[in-house]
Amino acid sequence: MQTSQSQMSRKELFGHPVGLFILFFTEMWERFSYYGMRGILVLYVATSATAIDPGLGWSNKDALWLYGWYTMLVYVASIPGGWVADKFLGQKKTVMLGGLLLCLGHITLAIPQDWAFFTGLILIILGVGGLKPNISTMVGGLYQEGDLRRDSGFTIFYIGINIGAFLSSISVGLVAYYYGWHFGFGLAGIGMLIGQAVFIWGQKYLKGVGEFSGGKNVSEEERLAAKRPLNKVEKDRVLVLLISFLIVIVFWGAFEQAGGLMNLYTDAKVDRYIGLSGLQEIPAAVFQSLNAGYIIIFGTIVGGFWIWWKKSGKESSSLFKMAIGTIIMGLGYVFMMFASKEASAEVFGKAAMIWIFLAYLFHTLGELCTSPVSLSFITKLAPVKYASIMMGVYFAATGFGNMLAGTIGESSQLHPYQGEMIVNKEGILPFISKDTMEIKSLDKKIVKIYDYPINEDKNFSIKSQVYLDNDAVVFQEMKSGEALNSLFRLSDSANADLSKLKETLSENGAIASNPYHAKLVFEKDKDAAQNLENKGDGNNYNVSFVLEEEQSEQEFSTFMWLTIFTVSFGFLLILFLKKLKKLTHGAEDHEHIIKDNEPYELGDPDINKSN
Repeated sequence: MQTSQSQMSRKELFGHPVGLFILFFTEMWERFSYYGMRGILVLYVATSATAIDPGLGWSNKDALWLYGWYTMLVYVASIPGGWVADKFLGQKKTVMLGGLLLCLGHITLAIPQDWAFFTGLILIILGVGGLKPNISTMVGGLYQEGDLRRDSGFTIFYIGINIGAFLSSISVGLVAYYYGWHFGFGLAGIGMLIGQAVFIWGQKYLKGVGEFSGGKNVSEEERLAAKRPLNKVEKDRVLVLLISFLIVIVFWGAFEQAGGLMNLYTDAKVDRYIGLSGLQEIPAAVFQSLNAGYIIIFGTIVGGFWIWWKKSGKESSSLFKMAIGTIIMGLGYVFMMFASKEASAEVFGKAAMIWIFLAYLFHTLGELCTSPVSLSFITKLAPVKYASIMMGVYFAATGFGNMLAGTIGESSQLHPYQGEMIVNKEGILPFISKDTMEIKSLDKKIVKIYDYPINEDKNFSIKSQVYLDNDAVVFQEMKSGEALNSLFRLSDSANADLSKLKETLSENGAIASNPYHAKLVFEKDKDAAQNLENKGDGNNYNVSFVLEEEQSEQEFSTFMWLTIFTVSFGFLLILFLKKLKKLTHGAEDHEHIIKDNEPYELGDPDINKSN
């Protein structure tokens, strides 16, 4: 179909329309803001509310619950975002609106108030819903049907996403670590403002792309195409897309452990010290940059490999690439299994960083085979009149995958046993030591002091052996062997937890000669910590702990089943590949490189001609 918009010749840069690079930089800065914020989200939520730079003070389990819901809603919002674009505004205007909401959301997060945190999350959810599906659809709109450059164009676009993610994971992570959580959120907001400015400036290179189908710039032929019902070929292709969304859910359900479970695991159980002196610790959030860094390095290599593979006459359909990507990504969790084994080889042990590097490498290679290909696949098969909403459904599937990731991560974290400290400060001092701490002075400046944490209402922990002795649970300090039972008691509501604790210790033969272990975390009650007049009184401390051996087993099991399920799912998809390809009706059979400023359009408007 020839349209007024498709007849337009487009200026090119490096063999692609200049508009691709406008969308590239817009998305780069939008992803800078999103991934920068996401990289510190779980850590902020799980940080003690009484820390020098306080977080929300939620448990790891609850933090992962919030992470799952937030990342799901961010992408599910793409469905109404696509619907608004298709029915009312068009993709371009919806991207503009989404960008404005994102700017407001990230700036709101920089305000150090609980109401601002949750308000900011809501605005970001709405903003991503408007921007994400529609800017991706606009990338497809730059290319004519059958243009072999479409996949590589999406790979370039995907590299832009990950340059933003790479830069933000390092910069936002470091800013949050050294200057505070809300400065990190603020830096993410600055990135979004830059992205919005780029999109506004580049409008002249996007004329005729992403316009509203009911707008004045759309031909009568396009209006009629938007009204006619779907034919059989279109219905079959939509069916294939819906099946491919199941792949998306499985893939992202495993992959998105990066911001949740793997983030917390890196923070707690990976040796992050570098340098000959071993004194420089890398913030956990910085490891979120590995995925993006690998994509920048390997993005064009993987994209070029698939073009060569296609020209060699070998199987290279989008569904095949997605299956291979899911298998490769799943194999990355084998390295996390090795990390878990290494960390649990000794009490309160740590895993080497190399396992994290290798896991993210395989996750990234799998992602490069799956995610940009998925985006391109949608623009090949989606009927023009449902282009944005199908992209929205894709991102919604990504959201459900994120929710699945949060649920898996949440299930990997044991519910901590709860109690309260029952001795005064003098009774606890023999079991803790002085430490260098940062505190706020009377003039609100951060200074370092050397003192007992309890004197500053700080959290502290005691490493303990835990075992059964005549049906009684015994806690002993690891180094001295002194009993710790007199320091705290389990909460009155913890009878069920106590029974479960005894059962676990009994089943695993945890006796004095073969004890389990726990890090007893003493945390000042948040409300009591606000009363500065009683600072250092040693009262109102809660206690929580999990059994280290049980937690390690749970994490190893999670990594193992992620590997088994994703790899099996990928091979199952290959098994049914031929049947699924038939339903695409040859959408990818005649791809070639189209040059010389030929016209560009989104999808497959005259489908009847392809049959």
